[in-house]
Amino acid sequence: MHPITINPDGASVRGCSYIYAPAGQAGEYSPLAANPYLGCGHKCAYCYVPRLLRVHLGGPGSTVNKARQVFDEGAIVRPKFQSGLLKDARKYQAAGLTGQVMLSFTTDPYPPAHHELTRWTLQALRDHGLGFCTLTKGGSRALRDLDLFRPDRDAFASTLTSLDRDFSRKWERGAADPEDRISTLRKFHDRGIFTWVSLEPTIDVEASLAIVDATHEFVDLFKVGRVNYVGITKTTDWQAYTLRMIEKLQRRNKRAYIKKDLQPYLPAGYFNPLRVNQHHGAAS
Repeated sequence: MHPITINPDGASVRGCSYIYAPAGQAGEYSPLAANPYLGCGHKCAYCYVPRLLRVHLGGPGSTVNKARQVFDEGAIVRPKFQSGLLKDARKYQAAGLTGQVMLSFTTDPYPPAHHELTRWTLQALRDHGLGFCTLTKGGSRALRDLDLFRPDRDAFASTLTSLDRDFSRKWERGAADPEDRISTLRKFHDRGIFTWVSLEPTIDVEASLAIVDATHEFVDLFKVGRVNYVGITKTTDWQAYTLRMIEKLQRRNKRAYIKKDLQPYLPAGYFNPLRVNQHHGAAS
């Protein structure tokens, strides 16, 4: 067996691709990630993944439209995922790394058609000493796995773009309705699990601000970004939005992380930590 080398980030193991350190915008969300599936089925109009994985999803020479069509057809199990994840998890355990692994960045851990592999993945991470977080638009599909979440190690998160069902169905045709996602967040919170909300993408400024008002009592952290790759990216006043969002979060006494796309608009001296403990255990 080759020697195990920890990367300079101190969180990930060199050579692992099933439990890995995400880069770019994804790296702002979590130091570690795993993606059990290819494709999704939530059919989000703003999704960036088909653009990134065009060749993998549609084959050599694939267009973004073809890749999106394949992606939206639904999630399939990533080839060799179980054996690959176990191999990586053993390396993390041997290296003494116990960080929180997020599911998922290039898919959703609770897609519409099936998500049996998600429970297996969470159990495998637990068995090897790792924490986990799920970020999903699947709503109550996640409740099946609530018993696996530990208050002192794990977190549950949901992406929300609006409180309005019709608005959501326009942009996220296959995702759970907003009220279902919000109800699920509350149920995880009531079981003592750390909860957070991704306010990215922000498609409608007023909608994102209203989400904070509706959920702040049972959400521990908000991660705030903008929308990319659509027309409103260039027409929205992102500075005004950032300042209004900060004022609202401070008034509600809520922790937040403002993502890099919006950081140019932060007030001088604004405290914006990239990493906070996404669990209710002792600080580390």
